[in-house]
Amino acid sequence: MTTPGATRLMDALEATWPPRATDTRDGWRLRDGAGGGKRVSAAVALSDGADIAVAEDAMRARGARPLFQLTQDHVALDAALAGKGYRMLDPSLIYVAPCADLARKPPRVSLFDIWPPLAIMVDLWAEGGIGPDRLAVMNRACTPHTGFVARIDDRAAGVAFAAIHDGIAMVHAIEVGAHMRRKGLGSIVLRGVGHWAHAQGAEWLALAVTETNSGARALYEGSGMRVAARYHYREEEERA
Repeated sequence: MTTPGATRLMDALEATWPPRATDTRDGWRLRDGAGGGKRVSAAVALSDGADIAVAEDAMRARGARPLFQLTQDHVALDAALAGKGYRMLDPSLIYVAPCADLARKPPRVSLFDIWPPLAIMVDLWAEGGIGPDRLAVMNRACTPHTGFVARIDDRAAGVAFAAIHDGIAMVHAIEVGAHMRRKGLGSIVLRGVGHWAHAQGAEWLALAVTETNSGARALYEGSGMRVAARYHYREEEERA
């Protein structure tokens, strides 16, 4: 089974965590994230010769600071934006593993897949900075999708969201309460999501994480996941 390539993974990332609206023009995919963060708001080049000014003007017209999402295929564009003074943000990795390798039925009364989310799930996400705008992103995601709530010591302690596109189950918004970390909950969530995804017919489990998140990366690598793609952002410096 061949590991999905970067293009397929980035397509799944967007389908499972989508913008409110997309405008394709002059070699660009321009996204309106409606406050849902960089991943749903950054412009993506569709051709090597896309004019940067077109994307800049479109983003400024809607009151947004120009922001671009770049993969390993955007070497020339990345260099051009750096030359214009754009700063790099959030170098990120996409980890992937076969669902069959990760899937493990959660211990009894430890992980539940639920959608729409319960109030306690919304509260746990809010503690991690995932508010209404990002919950709206989840509601827009392709189907099948669902949320997960993990319990330990008889209380809800962690949440996650997952959706499936093109055989890839992409996991988003993993949050574990600060008081419940280092108890193995991350592994229960990851393998439980893999169990759900495998039952839904997905071949692969994938997720994105920033390079600097060493704790999460150790969990993913310890679970057998491997880096299959990279991306980062370039944002225009704030004007005086």
